[in-house]
Amino acid sequence: MELPLDHFRLIGVSPSATSEEILRAFQLRLDKTPDEGFTYEVLTQRSELLRLTADLLTDPESRREYENLLLNGASGLEFSSNREVAGLILLWESGSPKEAFKITKKALQPPQTPALGSSREADLTLLAALTSRDSAIQEQQLRSYSNAADFLHEGIQLLQRMGKLGERRKDLEEDLISLLPYRILDLVSRELSDQESHKKGLSMLENLIIKRGGLEGNNKSEYGNYLNQQEFEAFFQQIKPYLTVQEQIDLFLELQKRGSLEAGFLAFLSLTAIGFSRRKPEKLFEARKILKKLNLSGLDSMPLVGCLDLLLADIDQASARFSSSPDENLQDWLNNHPGNKLEAICIFCKNWLENDVLVGYRDIESKEVDLDSWFEDREIQEFIEQLDKKSNKTTIKLNLQNQQNKKESSTKVTKDFDNTMENIDEGKLPWPGGIKKSYGKIDLQENKFNEEILKNKSILFYKFLIEKIAELKFTFGEFLNDKEIISKSPYLIYLYAFLILFIFGIFVGFLRNNFKNSIQDEVVVENSFVASDENQKIGEKTIIQEIKKTSSNEIKFIKEQLNTNNSFKLEEITDPSPSLDQIKTLINSWLSNKHSYLAGKSEINLSKVAQEGLIKRTIEEREKDIQKGIITIRNAKIEKIELASQSSSRIVVFVDLSFSEKFIKKSGELISDKKPQPWKVKYILGFQDGSWKLVDFVPGL
Repeated sequence: MELPLDHFRLIGVSPSATSEEILRAFQLRLDKTPDEGFTYEVLTQRSELLRLTADLLTDPESRREYENLLLNGASGLEFSSNREVAGLILLWESGSPKEAFKITKKALQPPQTPALGSSREADLTLLAALTSRDSAIQEQQLRSYSNAADFLHEGIQLLQRMGKLGERRKDLEEDLISLLPYRILDLVSRELSDQESHKKGLSMLENLIIKRGGLEGNNKSEYGNYLNQQEFEAFFQQIKPYLTVQEQIDLFLELQKRGSLEAGFLAFLSLTAIGFSRRKPEKLFEARKILKKLNLSGLDSMPLVGCLDLLLADIDQASARFSSSPDENLQDWLNNHPGNKLEAICIFCKNWLENDVLVGYRDIESKEVDLDSWFEDREIQEFIEQLDKKSNKTTIKLNLQNQQNKKESSTKVTKDFDNTMENIDEGKLPWPGGIKKSYGKIDLQENKFNEEILKNKSILFYKFLIEKIAELKFTFGEFLNDKEIISKSPYLIYLYAFLILFIFGIFVGFLRNNFKNSIQDEVVVENSFVASDENQKIGEKTIIQEIKKTSSNEIKFIKEQLNTNNSFKLEEITDPSPSLDQIKTLINSWLSNKHSYLAGKSEINLSKVAQEGLIKRTIEEREKDIQKGIITIRNAKIEKIELASQSSSRIVVFVDLSFSEKFIKKSGELISDKKPQPWKVKYILGFQDGSWKLVDFVPGL
């Protein structure tokens, strides 16, 4: 057998060693005989090999010939069959356990398998155990933990097959268990292109945590002696950045199902991270749902939920959450913050996202959080608008259900309508437009009027009736817009139309003589309200002629707005210290011309009042509208302006706006209509190229 060993390595000296150094090394090797349990025979052969090497290297002529052989490319030493095991022991001692293990493993397999019970079998088996363990240690030093585990695993299998050295095998198994965290780290830290290794590491990580009893380590597992809770937490903090945000969400949700509260909190953070970084606000709802159900000792969840409310533009709820926090330090900080409370909450949320949420993920780049870009994102705005609509529908639904308890006398018309609804509920007629799914059976007695009101309070009755018409129209407008159901059950349309026209005839005839002038004014107001509400929630298509007319007027009004040019003249401010009125004029110019451009009435020309970044964002917003086939109509009126800070290069003002917004399709159909509401905005101006320009703005502050 040839072994990858030369005489210098065998005895443990360098090729430049003198004869005295060689003899000294020889004596040390003889005195330091391995005491792991090798047989006397193999240890004697080892000593003989050392003696032969010492004689060769101390003889000048023999050493010169050997060195010439090495220079000519000779490598390795030949050992006779009776000295192979001794040679392998010397190879192991020379610092080559991996090579020694591979050759020993081969020597224990057919056709080289030694005789059962022989000294050769015993020595080779012991050498396999020793070299596999030392090979694993060597790989660990190189941080190749997966390779180290492979050596241990092979050694364990070999000892199991030989049926010997039970204690040695137990030591290898314990080493393999203690190596598991490092092995996981090795696998998951590899490039994502190595998917097989990465997935294997994830599976091993999950199994390790489950055996430990969750992230808390509630079970006294086999890993308890090698990885206490403090060591595990340090290991997990090291391994977490190698997992993607979705991998962490999947892992933590699975662990939470198994009862780990800490995993639930980490799932909350991961869902928040993916929701904010990927602009997926629906993930913030999942995160908030998890956090509300957690019962972690010592956790003050109020400011965290408040941050989610802030990101979902629920300012009042966010403020209430922060005010409910029992943390006295937080309350002192909020109360003593130089700005207003909302600004303090925004700063808290920004720091929380940067330091606690958006860190520790393989696929999320840690950078400064920009809340402005979050709130200005059109998809985020549309999502929040949908939430507002759902909230309004929920309120209407609750109001309808509460009114079911009002039992009043009914007229013949409403009785007939009740009969029709009973037929629908019993399956004789189809439910229109999924109303039953959304609202359940609605007791139409809520639409009956009181005779006392009719006799004594005619105007109140008229208003009451208008409201009931609007409720009926809202409830069944979805049904009336469903062409498929209309085609299948046209007589329902006739019945419904008859009901509405009959009611109109009653109150118009009754009130025409005595209240003609006042009623005419109120009809315009009330019907306009009904039409506006319907345009927002259902559409323009109704069966009431007057409401149809009002809807047409609404569209006509919108189109007139599109054709009106009320833009402010764009003028630069070159005064180094502008007055508040000049700043107000600049902001008005920005608002009016920006809104005119978004409505498609003009080309964009804001370079005199705004920096390029804001202009680019406005152009992108308009391009998104064009792609969706919609037009945005905004109106903003400055109610109040306050100077926050001013320097030679930067001005900050707080502006109270009265802001309204409409979204319509190119066809003229109204998509949504936000009525005028107060809005506080922080505007930042910078001095550039000899004039003041708008640099940025922060809405909602």
